[in-house]
Amino acid sequence: MGSSKIKLSIVTENRGKGLEALKILESCGVEAEILTMKKQEIQSDSLEEIALYSARIAYLNIKKPLVVDDSGLFIDSLNGFPGPYSSYVYKKIGVQGILKLMERIEDRRACFKTALAAIIPPLEKVYVGETCGVIADKPRGDMGFGFDPIFIPEGSTRTYAEMSIEEKNRYSHRSKAYQLLLGDLKRLYPHMWRHP
Repeated sequence: MGSSKIKLSIVTENRGKGLEALKILESCGVEAEILTMKKQEIQSDSLEEIALYSARIAYLNIKKPLVVDDSGLFIDSLNGFPGPYSSYVYKKIGVQGILKLMERIEDRRACFKTALAAIIPPLEKVYVGETCGVIADKPRGDMGFGFDPIFIPEGSTRTYAEMSIEEKNRYSHRSKAYQLLLGDLKRLYPHMWRHP
């Protein structure tokens, strides 16, 4: 693990998200911590807007370099629903509710998207990662969180919930967003990295 001068705070209410992010950052030599705090969210159809707003409010509170992500499951045959409302929909109708909406629907294509807002002054930027795949016929696996048990990413026959964090990070929308952030950090803050 790198001995960076910048320590990133991963601001989230979802421990699963936090652990995935922590593994990605630490495997690349960035020092990070999970900061569990309630995100202030706005109602918006844009994941990017939601993430950036949450990050700015969190930064006003903690005044430390941080990242906040907002993610959604966009199902083609449901016109992109639940999209930015995924966590709300998950709390209200859960995995079974989505499967009920998908009954007798042949087109099961869907994409998971993450908008990752980073505030590491002077950097303030949103990075978007996307992984497409299909909705499974029934829930499979007991790892992960949210809609992971019904999402099978392209290139796999297994749902996210059937994968370890390390394996999910090889496919995941969240990991792709973090890789984009890491590219910028390497350019802007070379002192953060200790090369092996």
